[in-house]
Amino acid sequence: MSALKIKKGANSHSAYNLRPNFSDVEERHTLAVLVENEPGVLARVIGLFAGRGYNIDSLTVAEIDHTGHLSRITIVTRGTPQTIEQIKAQLGRIISVRKVNDLTVEGASVERELAMFKVTGTGEKRVEALRLADIFRANVVDSTLGSFVFEITGAPEKIDAFADLMRPLGLTDVARTGVAALSRGE
Repeated sequence: MSALKIKKGANSHSAYNLRPNFSDVEERHTLAVLVENEPGVLARVIGLFAGRGYNIDSLTVAEIDHTGHLSRITIVTRGTPQTIEQIKAQLGRIISVRKVNDLTVEGASVERELAMFKVTGTGEKRVEALRLADIFRANVVDSTLGSFVFEITGAPEKIDAFADLMRPLGLTDVARTGVAALSRGE
């Protein structure tokens, strides 16, 4: 009788599939965390990230229900799928956390960010800054003889593109709110 020649993890339908089901590719995820609005909650959530060496690309917090004392924390982070799952599980264990949604996985979502850009310059650079602001639908919220402050709202990629174009024109200061996100549809 000859030995069976079965390759380890050769068939995904096998009961003995030994292939790793994880990835080493880092992904960007937007997490919406509903928390009780009480002192120390934000510190506990941020402490979870800091204590485990996770990075936060964007953080936005606001009270969304005054009577129910609920706040929404929107966190944009990066990690492997296993890391993201671990972050969600650990967030869910914090007592004041009511709900954790991964908007990246749960379907289509809308992400927006507000930013203000201060651009200094004169002459042709000033005219070009105004022309680009018009193309990007940015509003002039302050103007002096030597500078403009533009307000722009949009996806983070739009904000980044606007910043890249304003740098050679005299970009001197930037303020960004961070990502606010909601799932689309029902």
